[in-house]
Amino acid sequence: MSDNMRENELEEGSEQIPVKKPLAVRIRNAALELVFYIVIIALCVVFVPKYIVQRTIVDGISMNDTLEDRDNLLVEKVSIHFKDPERFDVIVFYPYGKDHKDYYIKRVIGLPGETVQIVGDTIYINGEPIEEDYGKDPMTFSGIAAEPLTLGDDEFFVLGDNRTVSEDSRYEEIGPVNRDKIAGRAILRMYPLSKFGTFD
Repeated sequence: MSDNMRENELEEGSEQIPVKKPLAVRIRNAALELVFYIVIIALCVVFVPKYIVQRTIVDGISMNDTLEDRDNLLVEKVSIHFKDPERFDVIVFYPYGKDHKDYYIKRVIGLPGETVQIVGDTIYINGEPIEEDYGKDPMTFSGIAAEPLTLGDDEFFVLGDNRTVSEDSRYEEIGPVNRDKIAGRAILRMYPLSKFGTFD
């Protein structure tokens, strides 16, 4: 057997010993990896809840029977930047501005530019009664919508589904909701698990 063949066999059967990286290089790589994970965590904790999706908890019974007190909802915040909420969407908004912690969860009834009026238990949009059956009980209070109320170009009229107790756009303290006060649309109930899923 030739010397070349012996050398080839030795090379093929031998295992390469890994070269250990210098300590400074390993420390630098570990630091970069740590920074990467910190950035990812910061995005998940700060950026995602503020701009993309957020968990919100229902506080009270104003949206019964659709939503119950302590229901956990997932609110998406992206579409609001590209299109207006639609009629009957459930939205989360800050009546006193997004700088305040108080938020409300209500259903969109009137859209920008429309004229809303509530007579008895009937809601009129531009003089025509709308068909909807979200109200838990018959409405007994019309509030500022007792007379025709024309919404501005960036205003929405909202109601709670439990209309005998809900504080909503019928009340002067809340009134029509400006678009810039809307945080997003509630799209999914995450808790309780027995009711997990979408809702109307």
